[in-house]
Amino acid sequence: MAPTNSQSKSAKTAQLSGKSKPPNARVARYIKSTEPRLVEGAKSALLLRGIRCSDSMTSVLRDLRAVLSPHAKLLNKNNVIVPFDDEGQRSLEFLTTKNDCALFALASHNKKRPNNLVLGRTFDRQVLDMAELGLLRYRGLDDHRGAPKKRIGSKPMMLFVGSAWENSSEFGRLRNLLLDLYRGDPVDKLVLSGLDHMMVFTAVEDAYTAGLEPKPMIHQRTYHVKLKKDPAGGKAPVPYLNPSGPDMDFIVRRTQFALPDVYRAALKQPAAVKRRKVKNQSTNIFGETVGRLHLERQDVDGRGGKKVKALRVADKIEKAEDKRKAEEELGREKEESGKEFQRDFGFAEGE
Repeated sequence: MAPTNSQSKSAKTAQLSGKSKPPNARVARYIKSTEPRLVEGAKSALLLRGIRCSDSMTSVLRDLRAVLSPHAKLLNKNNVIVPFDDEGQRSLEFLTTKNDCALFALASHNKKRPNNLVLGRTFDRQVLDMAELGLLRYRGLDDHRGAPKKRIGSKPMMLFVGSAWENSSEFGRLRNLLLDLYRGDPVDKLVLSGLDHMMVFTAVEDAYTAGLEPKPMIHQRTYHVKLKKDPAGGKAPVPYLNPSGPDMDFIVRRTQFALPDVYRAALKQPAAVKRRKVKNQSTNIFGETVGRLHLERQDVDGRGGKKVKALRVADKIEKAEDKRKAEEELGREKEESGKEFQRDFGFAEGE
């Protein structure tokens, strides 16, 4: 059981001021659980209904809860929240902090902005980024009955198609927001069988012409990935894609992204989490670790290796020939020295 709002507020105020300790162990555990950690788990998403929310937008929130499960929480009551106002952002910050969610999605519907979906995220319990999307077409999970569904907790493969994702800074931040929303649990390794669905976001330039000026339209498609045996006999399985939903077409209406300084602060990681650089070791573009070894110069001139039989016979013949020549040279030198001795002393050496 969590402490009451007054208990946690008074304990937090006293702790920050340094005047007193938490009143009991339960409040201390709760305060400790809300503190930042070196390694954070998966981000949870809070799904909200706006001032007015149609049945179709409510079904969008339900499908989002199914896709993001188990890291999603849906609130069924309508909320008087205007997300791009200061008061509305304070309400979002309060609700996300209360429900321990770093991501949020607010669905609403009115005459000025029909089928409206606001996606956002928080940093340090304050709104960091927001993107307002206008849904033009939607096919939910109920429209794909009979199609296999994703496993709970599985991670999607995400593909972004179109030059707008690279050329536009706004679309680049939106891509980062979508990755943050759908990525699930952070893991170091993946099991091939866990990649059971794929999400494709295709940005088409100037596809929406209903307004004053053409806007890019984004097509989101979700596919179930089924791995089958390679008919060509290869070891790697062949993936087959089947539409599984939810699918939607939307445009970007408004955005509110963090300033560069705040965004850099949100990306900053503590020194304890960063991997220490290993000397003489690097990673290539394929993710393979490449090392460099420094060795002393080896004397390979005097090393003898194993030779084939023909070379060994040739070596023996060469050594025998060298020995014969050396003996002949020694015999000639001995004969010349004997003649010299006889010339000098008049008799042969040894007589």
